[in-house]
Amino acid sequence: MRILLVDDEVELTDPLSRVLSREGYTVDVAFDGATGSNLAMQGNYDLLILDWMLPKQTGLAICQKLRSQGRNTPVLFLTAKDTVDDRVQGLDAGADDYLVKPFELRELLARVRALLRRPPTFDAEVAVGRLQVADLQLDYDNQLAYRGDRTIDLSEKECQLLEYLMRHPGQLLTHEQIHQYLWSEAEKPSSNVLAAQIRLLRRKIEARGEYVLIHTVYGRGYRFGEDRTAVETASCQTKSASAD
Repeated sequence: MRILLVDDEVELTDPLSRVLSREGYTVDVAFDGATGSNLAMQGNYDLLILDWMLPKQTGLAICQKLRSQGRNTPVLFLTAKDTVDDRVQGLDAGADDYLVKPFELRELLARVRALLRRPPTFDAEVAVGRLQVADLQLDYDNQLAYRGDRTIDLSEKECQLLEYLMRHPGQLLTHEQIHQYLWSEAEKPSSNVLAAQIRLLRRKIEARGEYVLIHTVYGRGYRFGEDRTAVETASCQTKSASAD
């Protein structure tokens, strides 16, 4: 089960994400509403846990946008707003549950379990197994990508890597995060395996003359998204291959 936690209080998100991970959930975290909204729209999450008051965009606005697009992902609000009018406003915006801060951790976990027990509903985009970032589309079910007039065949591992990058546009994904997503603890690939996978994927999705989508954050990991100042050329490919 995948959960998106959006809250700008680091002292809350850090321990809460660790507890949820120990419970067996895969947890992504955002600290502002704009990032949280992008992740919510791109990611195939089973549950969103949203703070109401967030920088850049409120949790209420994220929930309203989600529902306006016909997305039925369960939403749990965590907020200090505790009046009846606040609760009514949150529920009317499309929230499924509401928990007032401060709260007991065991109650939060119980509410998470209750929401995740509900029969799943599928958004149209997820039902056909497609994701899109910039001018790149991924058909995950068929291991195909589309960019311009090109159809790109992907290996299973390339498809998994591209899906993970596309579900987190604009977000720095560390080497460790990507390793944990792509390989089990038992597999333990060598340190240069990820760089090799990135090089192979770049050669397929970044043809000569196309905008760069996979950006290396040296010493840390990768960030995915369109950069119109960077156009892929043969020389750029050579440099990026040697740099990784």
